Amino acid sequence: MGDNKSKNQINIELNEEVAQGVYSNLAVITHSSSEFVIDFVRVMPGIPKAQVKSRIILTPEHAKRLMLALKDNISKFESVHGPIKDVQGAGGPVIPMSFGGPTAQA
Repeated sequence: MGDNKSKNQINIELNEEVAQGVYSNLAVITHSSSEFVIDFVRVMPGIPKAQVKSRIILTPEHAKRLMLALKDNISKFESVHGPIKDVQGAGGPVIPMSFGGPTAQA
């Protein structure tokens, strides 16, 4: 008889180009009644126009699974490395535009 575990497994391939990853330092999340859209953006200092590097479209159920998986992984990360600093402003999260380096002066 077949193993039920092997029936439910998915073989996931990761090609070289995708394995390289795409750097993003901003995510913009929007939703409709049927889907969540997450745009991963790269904001660079001194460049007034940011570019969407990747767009992921999820069903509400998958979006919730992603949120739970992120919460679980963040808890595991913080148990090893300590708390991740919250960056909050008066109106919500603040996008750090200084990039941690010195401020340019003319």
